[in-house]
Amino acid sequence: MAPVPALTQPAVAVGELAMVVAVTAGLGLLIASAGVAVMWRLRTRSIGVMLAVVVVVAVAATLAGVVAIIMRMIIAGAVKDFVLSVVTVGGLVGLGVAFVLAKRVVGESRRLVAAVREPPFVAPKGLPAELQTIANTLEEAYARERALEGARRELVAWVSHDLRTPLAGMRAMAEALEDGVVSDPETVARYHGQIKQEVERLSAMVDDLFELSRIHAGALRLSRARIGLADLVADTLAGAEPLARAKGVVLTAEAADVVPVEADAGALGRALGNLVVNAIRHTPSDRTVVLRARVDDTGMACLSVTDCCGGIPEEDLPRLFEVAFRGEAARTPTADGGAGLGLAIAQGIVEAHDGRIEVVNDGPGCRFEIRLPLVAG
Repeated sequence: MAPVPALTQPAVAVGELAMVVAVTAGLGLLIASAGVAVMWRLRTRSIGVMLAVVVVVAVAATLAGVVAIIMRMIIAGAVKDFVLSVVTVGGLVGLGVAFVLAKRVVGESRRLVAAVREPPFVAPKGLPAELQTIANTLEEAYARERALEGARRELVAWVSHDLRTPLAGMRAMAEALEDGVVSDPETVARYHGQIKQEVERLSAMVDDLFELSRIHAGALRLSRARIGLADLVADTLAGAEPLARAKGVVLTAEAADVVPVEADAGALGRALGNLVVNAIRHTPSDRTVVLRARVDDTGMACLSVTDCCGGIPEEDLPRLFEVAFRGEAARTPTADGGAGLGLAIAQGIVEAHDGRIEVVNDGPGCRFEIRLPLVAG
């Protein structure tokens, strides 16, 4: 049996090799440019179409190189047939893999779209990594949106109730005065005083709602300057002293000499004042509310308000700063309560200062803490 002749590879000159590389690179660039242009025109089409274009470009660039080699007569005969067969099979395999991959990506994308269109949205499992990240992010966004919508409805219902009740009383008193049902000077004076008190309370409520809307809209403008927390504590103490005296609550302060921060004194003073007023309203007579200003162990400026409210249920602590949240424990609103938005406003102001506000149960009451970046020097 005669031996099968071996396939021989002719020697390739350096010039021939450079010519093949140049021609192949040029054809590859032309095909790649055409592929990019096609993908740009199809950028809004299915991902499967784009994957098919990518594979076609890769196969076409390879075929162009092979044709360039054949045209230069570097390979011929059986070798040429082998190369063309390998390239053809490789191209078909690439197209098949691209088709399978594109079909899966399109299918998973449609599964994600179907989940989005059917509320409540729950992120599908088993998606490709990027789509799974998008699905998880969407699930978190929808959860936040539902929570905000629920809070908005609760706020509207609560504000409507708190506005309707005093307005009904004011209308009844105004009609009694207008019709002459009440005529004795003492009762008339009492009605006038009650109407004025309710008007002031409603005005404060409207101011709080306006401030909260500015915070949520990102329209809160701060005029920052270097201030000392000891001065802020002293001003807050002086402003809250009449309310504490009327309630019979002992109001004290402990402030370090130098705790400098970069803050809007008016806005930060309102946040601290809200916490102090809230603490006084929920602390029994003859008990103590303590304000402190210091530098904590982490190097942050810390303002704290400690009261004797009786504590807050642990399950209510994470929701205490939510708008319109009204727990039924130690901080149930009373007749002398405010609009109920003070904690949410305080949180918005503190976060606008790049700080954070927290609350923990502490002894006979709870402790609110405001932490702000400390100014060096």
